[in-house]
Amino acid sequence: MKAATPQDGLAWITGASTGIGAALVAQLVSEGWTVLATARGADKLAELAAAHPGRVIAAPGDITDAGGMKALVAGAEANSGRKVALAVLNAGTWQEMGAADFDLAAFRRQIEVNLNGTASCLDAVMPGMLARRSGQIAIVASVAGYRGLPQGGAYGASKAALIALAESLRFDLTKAGVLMQVINPGFVRTPMTAVNKFPMPFLLETDDAARRISRGLKLTGFEITFPWQLAWILKLLQILPARLFFWALRKAGA
Repeated sequence: MKAATPQDGLAWITGASTGIGAALVAQLVSEGWTVLATARGADKLAELAAAHPGRVIAAPGDITDAGGMKALVAGAEANSGRKVALAVLNAGTWQEMGAADFDLAAFRRQIEVNLNGTASCLDAVMPGMLARRSGQIAIVASVAGYRGLPQGGAYGASKAALIALAESLRFDLTKAGVLMQVINPGFVRTPMTAVNKFPMPFLLETDDAARRISRGLKLTGFEITFPWQLAWILKLLQILPARLFFWALRKAGA
């Protein structure tokens, strides 16, 4: 099991039109990758491809369309003559939600995009990697998946599920020579976090986040998490007994 390199094939990034995804496209292109970039916004993908001529393949699509994702990957591989060697499954959505403003439709939407959409992308690339006994998959979850946090019911649930999914799949994928990783970012300045009205400690810029992800993708460790200050605070909360966890959050004003 080894990290993929640009010589091995294509890199596929979902959620590639803005935020971390767009920054990661630019980062990987600078390292020699040809990137298959997927998002719903065709115009922004076209701009991304124009900014990196010959190095970015714009492949618009909705990750919740499982059949569409399979056709997208198969078509890109056939047209380029190269297989997807690295898949960074980054697309996702976020909406604050607690008990008072619980919205079933919004809850289902976050689960559908963040969890089921990621599963659709896995279904598009994992069988081929298993057959070739090579490849690398990185699922973008979040430090919000470590434990249930205020106003993060739907988002945290979806990200916790992604972490568990990546952990489970790593067992079989490792045996087949396929590297599975999970990426757990903290707060990054993106259009998705721009709506937040609460403080975002240790906020990072997208270029910084992309560089940190890139460094982690070159290694074979399971988790890529940053910034370390926020990650370790939340990891400490993760291991606290429930009574102490809720006490600590209440003391913090939750």
